[in-house]
Amino acid sequence: MSIVRKLASKKQRALEILNRLQRLYPEAPCTLNYATPVQLLVATILSAQCTDERVNQVTPELFRRFPDAVAIANADLAELEAIIRPTGFYRNKAKNIQAACRILVQEYGGNVPARMEKLLTLPGVARKTANVVLAHAYDIHVGVTVDTHVKRLSYRLGLTKHTDPLHIERDLMRLLPQEDWENWSIRLIYHGRAICKARNPLCDACVLADLCPSANLMNPPQQELSSVLPAQTPAT
Repeated sequence: MSIVRKLASKKQRALEILNRLQRLYPEAPCTLNYATPVQLLVATILSAQCTDERVNQVTPELFRRFPDAVAIANADLAELEAIIRPTGFYRNKAKNIQAACRILVQEYGGNVPARMEKLLTLPGVARKTANVVLAHAYDIHVGVTVDTHVKRLSYRLGLTKHTDPLHIERDLMRLLPQEDWENWSIRLIYHGRAICKARNPLCDACVLADLCPSANLMNPPQQELSSVLPAQTPAT
């Protein structure tokens, strides 16, 4: 009998999945490079529909020229656009980043607020970005970061029937201890990049296969599973 059957509840499966992921990825830092909460906020906004690797190629020059909220708020918009162009949607991202930094300067002394409701008022910031900043800059866990990997893997693992990030986040918050919300997300992201890929998941090499109701599906259904997930929107 498989563990999927033995562990009847989703909560039990979620905790066992987390346990295995923590053993598989004992060190799982945020893969965005940053030195301050402001830089993490900016890098996370840039990561919308862009790989962290590409963002990390852009941010050294960006943060050399504009290291803090004051510098970004006063930057020439065309120069910002030119630097971040490789990340895609660069005009909208530059506009949002500068507008967000102007709010930080005007209302928060150039600092990033450590409150979800305040972060969500910043241009270009939705719950994904806010959760990343709160967790990695302040060790505050008020939600589960749901990016494309977390969305895809949580669906495949049978832990949610939803495909929109907000409902997925709520489902995961009910299954996992609050102190492990970001532990879950960051390790699922690592696993999604390495093993449970969107087009060709490596189920034979997956330590979660016996916990995953999708693992034994043939290739066409596996692709259908990923195809029902909506594309990530630019706002994060």
